[in-house]
Amino acid sequence: MNDRIALNKRPTELDMSVQRKFVILDRDGVINHDSALYIKSPEEWRPIAGSLEAISALVQAGIEVAVVSNQSAIGRGLISEEMLKSIHMKMSREVEKAGGRIAGIYYCPHHPSDACDCRKPALGMIKRLEHEHGILVKGMPLIGDKPTDIELAKRAGARPILVRTGYGENSLDSIDRSVAVYENLACAVKALLAEGTT
Repeated sequence: MNDRIALNKRPTELDMSVQRKFVILDRDGVINHDSALYIKSPEEWRPIAGSLEAISALVQAGIEVAVVSNQSAIGRGLISEEMLKSIHMKMSREVEKAGGRIAGIYYCPHHPSDACDCRKPALGMIKRLEHEHGILVKGMPLIGDKPTDIELAKRAGARPILVRTGYGENSLDSIDRSVAVYENLACAVKALLAEGTT
C-alpha cells in the first residue's frame, strides 16, 4: 500500500450487480514458509507444499485469489519496496506456473508503531481490495495463520479460517473455537471446493 488511498466507505450490497467470488489469503505462513528474520529476498521465498496447486484449484473453479499481508520489514528498514515487489513477482510467477493467478496483492509496509490504517487487523487493505475489484468481502473466506488474520476477517464480515502452518499451531489458543482450522492451505481449499458454495 505504497500509494495511500483514502477510502472512507466500503461498497454496499446495492453497489454489486454480479458478485465475483474471492478467497483472501495471508502470505507468510499460508502460501510460503515464514521466517522470524522476515522474507527479505526472492531466494528466501519458498512455497509451502501444495499451496500453489491450491491457488490453481481455486482459479480453475472460477474463484479469484487476493493476498493481504503485513510487511513491516519495510518499515523496519530491512528491505525496500522494490525488493518486496521482486518477491511478489516471484510468487506470482510460481503461482502462474502451477496454473493459477493472483488477482491482487495488498500489503502494509508500516512499522507496528506507526498506527496506520492498513496493518492487520485494521481494514485498510480490505477496503482497497473491495474498491479496486468492486466487491464486498462479506462471507468470503479469509485464510491466515495468526490471530490478526482472524480478527481482520471478523471485522470485515468475511469467513475466518486458520491454517496450522506458519504461526497457526501457536495461534490455536488465541482464537474462537468456532473458527474452522485446517492443516494447511491445500486442505482448506479442498474443503471449500467440496462445499460448492465458495
